[in-house]
Amino acid sequence: MPKKPIYKIIFHNQDKIFEVYAKHIYQGELFGFVEIEELVFGEKASLVVDPSEESLKTEFANVNRTYIPMHSIIRIDEVNKQGTARIKQGTEQSGNVTTLPIYTKGTDTSRKT
Repeated sequence: MPKKPIYKIIFHNQDKIFEVYAKHIYQGELFGFVEIEELVFGEKASLVVDPSEESLKTEFANVNRTYIPMHSIIRIDEVNKQGTARIKQGTEQSGNVTTLPIYTKGTDTSRKT
């Protein structure tokens, strides 16, 4: 029986970089969002507790599915083994990155008619 994949999703939210693991990921029904289901966290049997993983567990405690804006996604990897979910401070360089707006037909408000 083939092993079910685990996905590592890295995205930015405000001034922090989130790295989470999930069992399912799709292009969401909401335009411009990636849908993430079944977030996976480390086992509680471990004696060493990572505070950033604990804060992520608390933040996503009652979440069945989350929607991340596409422009916030840095990277998505299919991995063989789950790692530690974490939150880290964004770098100064990330402040120099500008996201490009996504236009669809009829939403360009910069044109004058």
